[in-house]
Amino acid sequence: MIANFGYKDGSGDYFISIDTDKCNGCGDCVPVCPAGVLEIRDNDFDPMADDKMAAVKESERKKIKYSCSPCKPEANMKNIPCIMACKLDAIVHSW
Repeated sequence: MIANFGYKDGSGDYFISIDTDKCNGCGDCVPVCPAGVLEIRDNDFDPMADDKMAAVKESERKKIKYSCSPCKPEANMKNIPCIMACKLDAIVHSW
């Protein structure tokens, strides 16, 4: 399942999407995020699962447009630290 964390407003869609089927909760993405947006928590999207997953902190969901902007390269979305740290390609940014 794709878990979307973020929001939509008049200027666009601002989501960090995490594929809960790919994410194993390793936490490699958490320390590389300069804004401290990510955390590891229980996989809320699969109540039968007994595993962890990366997620955007609740306090950051409505401001990732601003929190994540320093990491957004204009031309290449693959150079974002959290995406580069995820060996399983479970993290995608929508912008």
